[in-house]
Amino acid sequence: MNSAAASSRWTDGSMQSRVAKRYAAERRFRLFGLAAVGLSVAFLAFLLITMAAKGLSGFTQSEVRLTIDFPRSDVMLDAAALNGAQAEEIVANAGLDGVLETQAVAVYGEGAGELFGGASARSLGDQLIADPTLLERKADLWLPMSSKGDVAAKRDGDPAIEQLVARAEAKDSVRTRFNTGFLTSSDATDSSTVGVWGALKGSFLTIMVTMLLAFPIGVLSALYLEEFAPRNRWTDMIEVSINNLAAVPSIIFGLLGLAVFLNFMHLPRSAPLVGGLTLALMTMPVIVIAGRNAIKSVPPSIRDAALGVGASKMQVVFHHVLPLALPGILTGTIIGMARALGETAPLLMIGMRAFIASPPGGITEPASVLPVQIFLWSDEVDRGFVEKTSAAIIVLLIFMLLMNGLAIYLRNRFERRW
Repeated sequence: MNSAAASSRWTDGSMQSRVAKRYAAERRFRLFGLAAVGLSVAFLAFLLITMAAKGLSGFTQSEVRLTIDFPRSDVMLDAAALNGAQAEEIVANAGLDGVLETQAVAVYGEGAGELFGGASARSLGDQLIADPTLLERKADLWLPMSSKGDVAAKRDGDPAIEQLVARAEAKDSVRTRFNTGFLTSSDATDSSTVGVWGALKGSFLTIMVTMLLAFPIGVLSALYLEEFAPRNRWTDMIEVSINNLAAVPSIIFGLLGLAVFLNFMHLPRSAPLVGGLTLALMTMPVIVIAGRNAIKSVPPSIRDAALGVGASKMQVVFHHVLPLALPGILTGTIIGMARALGETAPLLMIGMRAFIASPPGGITEPASVLPVQIFLWSDEVDRGFVEKTSAAIIVLLIFMLLMNGLAIYLRNRFERRW
């Protein structure tokens, strides 16, 4: 009787209903997963599209053509002096800004001097040094616009400046070119002359110091804790401390770097060396935790087989365990380096927010990094810095993709299957 009742429970309609509900729950779970992935992709696409819309124009520079009759102008320069070693200094003190304003008013009307700025004067000086014979004739020169003029040429500036730009466009005297200076110059007070090379080089030097310190120390620490350290309360205390350090806010590491590396060790302020040391402290716990998990995942049979053929403990660890665990260790390293690349708070605490007008020549020279540079530009009043900030974000994203891509390649290169 009971068996018949049990049999009926498996064949009646209630069983079919329960199975249908189970399948429906599985479909809902799958749809929720797809929706979550789609939402993440949508946010990523929105970010990339927004950055591209605002930042791609930062890679271009508007230029305006200006006709200058040098023999009749106020340029007081000797062509012979422009061939000497002091040519740049002579040109810088020649008052080219006033010459540009006078000629601009003569060609484009009242107020046209707003179309030219410091970048225009420097470009004019460079062209005179490259070709001193310009001083002997009338010449048509293409010069970069000022920050106000460049913004107006992209239809996002002052209406009065836009009228001047429209007047120049009517004479077919405005063009747009790729701004190579943005990738080869450093920070400046004029948005038309700023560049990311100094910050990009500073980021590269800082992340190299971080990598050279955090990776070997983190890997060796993970190997010791997992393979050699005795199991006692001191080891447990170290493990708990490492896990806690991985969750500490980054600004705390900045305060630690300020107290130890600057105030106590008196290392150079705003240098990639100090930045790398600070970020290494922040990244090392992540590498240690990921390294220990990767070492644990190596099958015990690998160790037993190596010991069985006469290998020492050290040989087992470095010849067998470490190569097999290396892909997992590199995964943790990628996560740590990606976090370090985008950090701003700890670097602000050690003084890497200074105005650096030239790229660093080494790890002990003053430098800035891309996240801090973006932070500083976003606080500028000049509207020309808006597109430069977005363009710098694009450069940072590309830099992070390249660094992570290299790490992923190395991880796949050393990956072994068993």
